[in-house]
Amino acid sequence: MDSSLESSTSSNGNPVRCRRTCKIIVIGDAGVGKTCLTHRFCTGQFPSRTEATIGVDFREKLLDLEGEKIKVQLWDTAGQERFRKSMVQHYYRNVHGIVFVFDVTDPTSFCNLPIWMDECRQHSLGVDIPRALVCNKADLVTSTTASVLIDQARHLAEVHGMSFYITSAKGRKGDQVDSIFVTLAQRLKSQRRESVNELVLQCRSESFSIPAKVITPQETKKKWTCIC
Repeated sequence: MDSSLESSTSSNGNPVRCRRTCKIIVIGDAGVGKTCLTHRFCTGQFPSRTEATIGVDFREKLLDLEGEKIKVQLWDTAGQERFRKSMVQHYYRNVHGIVFVFDVTDPTSFCNLPIWMDECRQHSLGVDIPRALVCNKADLVTSTTASVLIDQARHLAEVHGMSFYITSAKGRKGDQVDSIFVTLAQRLKSQRRESVNELVLQCRSESFSIPAKVITPQETKKKWTCIC
């Protein structure tokens, strides 16, 4: 997993702090509330009016996780196929985390999740990339059908190793909206630390495994013989 680094500099030109930039894509059918979730996370408010995303909706927020600055970039693409074909390659490039979203009041949006998951696989986004499954619009749950859907979604998340959230971007407190993206950023931070530690151990191991060549007295004599 790669992540970009940004460094700021002081007036004397010395670096002050580095911060990582993590790209998280938000995926799901049109109308499931992807834009509302990203807007709520970045601004703390539910958008006053919502429109269907055309192209890509991009937002970012700077987090401070244990003293490390991490810029979270949220990419929300249009759910309609006709808007996605021209930008899909760029959208799936250099992704660090994935959030799948479905509308708890729309069973079709849940049934289409395997399609979105398969599209991620087609663009080489493997299971090593942290991901979350979000059941959105929980404030509109009024039927037992929704409860069954939530149980199925929870099972899907367990099978694929995803974090699972039941949220409402419109709720008064945001109902776990912050947790979705902050938890992903924390997992990315932990993964990077583990990767660095593994690399250090590998380098140490390799440094002790370099075969040493035994030089005989005859070879030493040959090396230092001056040929005039």
